[in-house]
Amino acid sequence: MVPLLLLPLLWGGSLQEDQGYRLLVQESVTVQACLGVYVPCSFSYPWSPWYYYGEPFIYWFREGDDIHRSDPVATNNPGRQVKPETQGRFHLLRDRREENCSLNIRDARMSDTGVYFFRVERGDRKYSYRDKKLNLQVTAPTEKPDIHFLEALESGRPTNLICHLSLVCDGGRVFSFSWAGDALDAMDPETLHSSVLTFTPRPQDHGTNLTCRVELQGDQVTMERTIRLNVSYAPWNLSINLCFRNVTALKALQNSSSLLISESQALQLLCVADSNPPAQLSWFRTSPALNATRISSTKILELPGLGAAEREFTCRAQNPLGSQNTSLSLSVVWKPASLTGVVRGALAGAGAMALLSLCLCVIFFCIVKDRRKQAARRPEGVDGEDPVMGTIAWGSRQKPWPDGPPDQTSSPAEDAPPSGEQQELHYASLSFRGMKSREPLDQEATSTTEYSEINTS
Repeated sequence: MVPLLLLPLLWGGSLQEDQGYRLLVQESVTVQACLGVYVPCSFSYPWSPWYYYGEPFIYWFREGDDIHRSDPVATNNPGRQVKPETQGRFHLLRDRREENCSLNIRDARMSDTGVYFFRVERGDRKYSYRDKKLNLQVTAPTEKPDIHFLEALESGRPTNLICHLSLVCDGGRVFSFSWAGDALDAMDPETLHSSVLTFTPRPQDHGTNLTCRVELQGDQVTMERTIRLNVSYAPWNLSINLCFRNVTALKALQNSSSLLISESQALQLLCVADSNPPAQLSWFRTSPALNATRISSTKILELPGLGAAEREFTCRAQNPLGSQNTSLSLSVVWKPASLTGVVRGALAGAGAMALLSLCLCVIFFCIVKDRRKQAARRPEGVDGEDPVMGTIAWGSRQKPWPDGPPDQTSSPAEDAPPSGEQQELHYASLSFRGMKSREPLDQEATSTTEYSEINTS
């Protein structure tokens, strides 16, 4: 036999409902932080109409809390305290119906997320409805703050920015504001904690991000809005880039730069300016005076070849907020004039002759050097010998010898030729035929003298 206690389960009901304890409540509720939510609820319990115990006490407890030691989050029992974190925010609705357990939650917080159960006490009837519980989910607000500009942002002019949040907490909880961004790096941090921001934009602030953050006090909830700044400013950071023809590389030049360039070199000058709104770029020769003639209205200036007068160029960038100029001086290097065919031929011939002379000098130097080496190896006593012919020749101017021996008593005056008579010239030639070097036969014969024929003429 099936026990009687299990029959209600087989019938699809519950023991709680079978005994008269019924609870009707939405089991899952979601609410955004700072906002409120109303949770309808009704209950029933068995009691005897013959006994009157007064109004029942009802409670909402958090899951896991002890019903005897822990404080409830809401109750109508004046003798019980509620949790400090829910006091004034979780309310029970009182009406003529005694079986109303509806819960009104104001200024929901992220910490309120959790599971709650209901309990009733009346006389000796005390019961906790644990079969049905309330699952409360508190999420971050989906609303974001807005950033308003009272006027357009212009470089150098102070302006006010306002961070506004339309969200209003049910409990009157206040918000804290803060600003962040690269444009605020030079500002006092104490001035960044307000819904109104006063700052002076700079050219470098254009295109940077600015963020306003709103935080709920007493809760880990942050809402923020990020915008990109649009700052108007006059042209600045003006520069000229040089690009040679058929060369893709650019060379950046600073203000009033000078450059050495060939007079036949074709090049391009590219002017680059940083401004907002974009600047109108123009090119001038020398400084752009009031009556100067504009040579180009584009950022690129084509220079196919530089003449004598085209050596300095100025780029001007201008927008409604101002203008800026930068100049470039080009120093022209002139190539020498081209030579005619005749001059080129003459120069070529002169070069060939110079080369030939150099070769002859080298040959002559080698011969002289060789002769000096041979003379250094020549034996002593034969200084006048021709190493090739073996002949020494000389000439003398002297008086002929008589057939007999000279008269020892004759005076020099007698020997002198008559006045005005030319002396006879005598020449001699010595020939050493077949001269050979011979070794001495013994120690005593240390030298050998040979004679050769002497012919006079």
